[in-house]
Amino acid sequence: MTSLIAVTLLAILLFSPMFVLHGLGAFDFWWWMSSNLVVLISLALILDQSYRIFIKEDFTRGITRKVLMGLASAIILYFFFFFGNMLSRLMFDFAGDGISNVYAFKGDAEGIRIGILMLLIIGPGEEFFWRGFLQRHFQRRLGKWRGFILATVIYTGVHVLTGNVMLILAALIAGLFWGWMYMKYNSMVMNIVSHTIWDIAVFLIFPFS
Repeated sequence: MTSLIAVTLLAILLFSPMFVLHGLGAFDFWWWMSSNLVVLISLALILDQSYRIFIKEDFTRGITRKVLMGLASAIILYFFFFFGNMLSRLMFDFAGDGISNVYAFKGDAEGIRIGILMLLIIGPGEEFFWRGFLQRHFQRRLGKWRGFILATVIYTGVHVLTGNVMLILAALIAGLFWGWMYMKYNSMVMNIVSHTIWDIAVFLIFPFS
């Protein structure tokens, strides 16, 4: 339990300033997020021997079905945000600026580099850590629903210091969606496909700003 608390606190310390500062000199947002995830997933693999077994089993059973369900869920979530984007801009004066500030994370980074990092590290890494490690352990100790809620609160919470209501709401909705998917289907493959496809669609292919 002590190691789980330590890793959770480390994740909060690594992610919270990243969303506020966007980068440190040449070390931009995308390198920063990728580095955070590599550190946290490495710790997860070291601390939890069963984690590797869980991942291996997930990637060797029913892979086609999981990929297709992940793709379908990404499409559903995209259109939920698509209509949410339109409604929020009509209802709230601050929505447009808040959404534009989310896209400001792109900075001067080339789209191809962002896409590669999303595909290889960020999309898979977020699911490996937030759902596959953190939520899985919380569910084991607190029960499915409490573990799911706590993991989602922490996932949303690391965005709070930005003060960007739209970003915080997006993190909450996405966290609830992927957290529920993991709780119901217990599949990293499904979550990784969903998260990665959604990231690339929203930030690079069909953005809302």
